[in-house]
Amino acid sequence: MDVNKENYDEEWICQKCNCHVEEGSVKAIYLSGNFEVELSKCPVCKNVLVPEDLAIGKMLEVEKGLEDK
Repeated sequence: MDVNKENYDEEWICQKCNCHVEEGSVKAIYLSGNFEVELSKCPVCKNVLVPEDLAIGKMLEVEKGLEDK
């Protein structure tokens, strides 16, 4: 799943490490499913930035679909 990057031109900095976050593959686990998604993450501490619209939009939609199964 790719995030629509046109809304995210801002440079994000990890508050913990003070490093610029980078795009990368992140393993997401929910219930018994494993998913590879492209998100911004800190190259040092590996904290992941999940944009609000993704968290309350697409991810919520996927969660509901998985819970209904």
